Amino acid sequence: MLMGELSRRSGVPVATIKFYLREGLLPPGTPTAATRASYGEDHLRRLRLIRALLEVGEVSVATIRTILAVVDDRSVGVHQMLGAVQYALGPRLTPPTDGDPHWEAAGREADDLISDMGWIVAPEAPARTLLTATLAALRRTGSAPSGAGLHAYAEALSRLAASEVASLEPAGSPESPAARIALTESAVVGMVLHERVIIALRRLAQEDASARRYG
Repeated sequence: MLMGELSRRSGVPVATIKFYLREGLLPPGTPTAATRASYGEDHLRRLRLIRALLEVGEVSVATIRTILAVVDDRSVGVHQMLGAVQYALGPRLTPPTDGDPHWEAAGREADDLISDMGWIVAPEAPARTLLTATLAALRRTGSAPSGAGLHAYAEALSRLAASEVASLEPAGSPESPAARIALTESAVVGMVLHERVIIALRRLAQEDASARRYG
């Protein structure tokens, strides 16, 4: 397909596609004339992935370039590739350097929870720091969840995460270029939008519980 059709099918303006080509986010097409090139389904999938990263994940162009380099590196396994996407989505939080007792207690609680759940999580995982920061904030307000309550959340979300990751499996080998792009696109959309679904459902359930108990 020519660039005009690629633009129509992807919903990405021609000028933006040319920008992605200049930035190396999109591989060049097959030349058909001095100033024309043909593009295929791989380009369409890559554009959809870039859009998911930019619009859903709110990821910078520089970070997208890093993610795409991992996606294109066939020596990187699927777990490492999906991890690169998750870490790129962040958030990036800086731990305090003043020996905050709430942070230290929250960090131990987060580490104990991860250990109790048997989760395989890297020490530098952004979500680990996010959990620590959130638990520390809850401690400062005297609202920290009990250990049992935190474990209940973790167990429910562990089952959900296993289901979500299983649903990412594409048709064919997950190591093929098209399948790797499809996996990454699904992961980005799932990581961001599924979190929002969870938040929305929890708030709806809380409103219902409040109405039943206090309404």
